[in-house]
Amino acid sequence: MAPKVFMVAEKPSIALSIASVLSAGRMSTRKGSTDVHEFDGMFRGAHSHFKVTSVIGHVFSVDFPPAYQNWEVTDPMDLFEAPVLKSECNPKAHIRRHLSLEARGCTYLVLWLDCDREGENICYEVIECSGIHETEAGRRIFRAKFSSVTEKDICNAMDNLLVPNKDEALSVDARQEIDLKVGVAFTRFQTRYFQGKYGNLDSRVISYGPCQTPTLGFCVQRAMQITTFKPEKFWSLNPFIMKDGYEVQLDWDRRKVFDSEVATMFQKMVTDDGTLKVTDISTKEECKPRPSGLNTVNMLKVASSALGLGPQMAMQLAERLYTQGFISYPRTESTTYPASFDFTSALSIQQNHPIWGNYVKALLADGYHKPRQGHDAGDHPPITPMRSATEDTLGNDAWRLYQFICQHFIGSVSPDCRYMRTAIEFTAGGEVFHCTGHHVTAKGFTSIMPWMSVSEKSLPQFKQGEKIKILKVDLYEGSTTPPDYLSESELISLMEKNGIGTDASIPVHINNICERNYVQVNSGRRLVPTALGTTLIKGYQCIDADLCLPDIRSFIEQQITLIAKGEADHVHVVQHVLQQFMNKYSYFVKMIENMDALFEAQFSPLADSGRLLSKCGKCTRYMKYISTQPTRLYCTTCEEVYNLPQNGTIKLYKELACPLDGFELLLFSMAGPDGKSFPLCPFCYNSPPFEGIDKLFSALKLERNPGKVGKGAGMPCFLCPHPTCRHSMITQGVCACPECSGTLILDPVSAPKWRLYCNMCNCLVSLPQGAHRISTTSEKCSNCESTIIEVDFNKKTTPLQDGATLHKGCILCDELLHSLIEMKHGKSFSMRRGRGGRGRGRGRGSSRGRGRGGSARGDPKMSFRDF
Repeated sequence: MAPKVFMVAEKPSIALSIASVLSAGRMSTRKGSTDVHEFDGMFRGAHSHFKVTSVIGHVFSVDFPPAYQNWEVTDPMDLFEAPVLKSECNPKAHIRRHLSLEARGCTYLVLWLDCDREGENICYEVIECSGIHETEAGRRIFRAKFSSVTEKDICNAMDNLLVPNKDEALSVDARQEIDLKVGVAFTRFQTRYFQGKYGNLDSRVISYGPCQTPTLGFCVQRAMQITTFKPEKFWSLNPFIMKDGYEVQLDWDRRKVFDSEVATMFQKMVTDDGTLKVTDISTKEECKPRPSGLNTVNMLKVASSALGLGPQMAMQLAERLYTQGFISYPRTESTTYPASFDFTSALSIQQNHPIWGNYVKALLADGYHKPRQGHDAGDHPPITPMRSATEDTLGNDAWRLYQFICQHFIGSVSPDCRYMRTAIEFTAGGEVFHCTGHHVTAKGFTSIMPWMSVSEKSLPQFKQGEKIKILKVDLYEGSTTPPDYLSESELISLMEKNGIGTDASIPVHINNICERNYVQVNSGRRLVPTALGTTLIKGYQCIDADLCLPDIRSFIEQQITLIAKGEADHVHVVQHVLQQFMNKYSYFVKMIENMDALFEAQFSPLADSGRLLSKCGKCTRYMKYISTQPTRLYCTTCEEVYNLPQNGTIKLYKELACPLDGFELLLFSMAGPDGKSFPLCPFCYNSPPFEGIDKLFSALKLERNPGKVGKGAGMPCFLCPHPTCRHSMITQGVCACPECSGTLILDPVSAPKWRLYCNMCNCLVSLPQGAHRISTTSEKCSNCESTIIEVDFNKKTTPLQDGATLHKGCILCDELLHSLIEMKHGKSFSMRRGRGGRGRGRGRGSSRGRGRGGSARGDPKMSFRDF
């Protein structure tokens, strides 16, 4: 029996490229959690059957066990010594199960993950999921190393399989654990402390991050330099002469002086002299060298400063260009090409390009120059174009980035730019002046990279010792100006210089401080700190400046690099770093009043904010609605804060009270014409009404807030499975959503355009329009176990015989009701007897029976139709 080879890539598109190349296009493809491509071929000298599939980035994410998830009962200090566990990033994708099933019966595992530390970490996640392990009988696990998804690179990687690097994988584990524990501990403490005191804090979670906070620190430091800057007047001398019909302005060697009387004295001396004498003429050829190879950091800097693309967007575009095969791997620290790199082939790909093809042909004919020697980080070659493309192929933003990558690569193998520099020196009244001219003799690489060209500046002909009459001597008065706010490009340079983040994570850290409203991106992509961002950094500085300085993070990155090289034990590094931060956290908590004094000066007390809205179920007094982000309710009597859902409008819901706790219900409406509206109890939303609810909905919260460090998503009524509350999902739910594992809920305020909405996705179902009233009942359909609804039709438009208006039935099985519904934002589905289709599983609330959100079993003729 032929051995089976299981090959796993990091993305579906790369898996497709690998399978297409290795099978020469002769493969079969079937659907799964990710596509699986199969073909036959040779492996290690034997006829083998290949299966190629992929993950979607990391299979697992690192988090705390459920016992440590509750903000209210867990002391953040305990998180430093808490265990961590790895759980599937997206349980709905079923990647773990997919890998396990596809790996069954396979002899070999070949890992085609991205070739960086994160990729090595994912390698071991795949190994764990696949169940394939090394044996004494022979090697079974292999690692493919590649820098692009071209046929040449894929075949070369297949012919030179290596082994995965455990040390690099462990370095990622170490960074993840450190960042999780430190970030969450500080974040939880800060958020709970400050959001319970101030009403106009414009951030739902006041986060701390070992990389994020020093990144913010750079922005605030520049802003403080601007606000504390004191302008100073200066004066500069500029003589003018006329030569060969050209008026020439000369520059003063002193440049500027800061005393007006001294400046006036120099002006008088030069004016009294009246003539300038040429004391020196120098002409020499100078060279502007071609660039070295392009690495990630330099690409991001140019994308921001020249293309107007933020680092996060630029990285996403680069990833897309890579997975489509247009460029090599975009995450690299190296600016030096390996000695074996085939420049001729890389250039030949571009010789027929409509824009720069002729330039490339001339370069190949005349002979290219190897790029300047740069930095060799030992990872990937510099970013290089691998396929020719046009704007029509890629679209505007991706094209602009691709165009720059191509021009940079072509420029890096072009000749240097050469020019003649002429400098003329003059004297008058004892002062020295000069002018400089440039004449380009060979454009070199600047022909393809015009933004780096040398400006031509012609000068009249001067002779040594020549005396020229002065036309006038201007005395310019100016003032020193502060530096501008940091640009993204400058921030990236500072982060690289200080070891904050990696080429892959730098865009993430910059994006985080923007998303969390610590800085705002102004024109020119300059980063202006907000009041919250500035106050946070000033607070850290007055308690423990190390918390916002780059030194500690730089040290951590050095230790992580040692782990990756096998020179340090990852357990010892993690323990040592966490012990440092435990001490800092303990001191931070003791001294928090120092930071609080800064917040007090900047933000309004919670009691002075907001307007009266709804009654508290504990004291029956009215609570205040804080409308500034993040929106909250605050009871001034109980001194309790209740979080609310964001990005919508809040109002009272018919002055109804929650039957469980007496709090007045609110109605939250999302933005947009199809926005959902749902009731919620402020107390239930923050404290779900029975034990086990957090565990039951932990996967849902992760889905609704992916990658967020903060409090849970909250429990609105449409997600609450309470069995008796008449506002819960159990009583208002009608049937399972056809598109996901959610439940279709009756919108309580949608009259007269009655509808159902899914509590998980954007599926909407229009119910009979113009009805006086539609409500759910306690009855279930005998066919599909969906909830029976009661419709009170309008007398003038009733579809019922004899003018009747009241009708009860199931929207799936009752032919009349089913004919009157329409589905929006979803796909059609049909009900098949005995089994549920896609999305018709038991849904949310399945642990309490199959009635609400249960699988719908009914007549095949009943189906939603595409809308």
